[in-house]
Amino acid sequence: MSGRTDSETDAERDADIAETHDTDDRTEDARRARWTAAGTGSLLTLAGLAAALLRRTGSVPALAPAAYALGAAVCALAAVLGFRGHTRRALWLLIAGVMVMAVGDQFD
Repeated sequence: MSGRTDSETDAERDADIAETHDTDDRTEDARRARWTAAGTGSLLTLAGLAAALLRRTGSVPALAPAAYALGAAVCALAAVLGFRGHTRRALWLLIAGVMVMAVGDQFD
């Protein structure tokens, strides 16, 4: 009698189900992170470009719209990286892009 008992079979089956569930959760979390990074990057890119255009039409130094445009370009790069799955790098680029736009706001 070297056969398995029903409890061992049930335990193995439960472990397989739990592992599959964890993998599905990680996949869903990664997908959500990619879409969040891409969406946030796109939104900040549009905001930076709009601010650059608005500042360009006013009487501010040329450095202000250039900083907004540069920040928007960095955020666009972050959106592309986020969509490709490099969410950690995208997060840091989003932070850097917003900081560049904030410096551009100081030139107003």
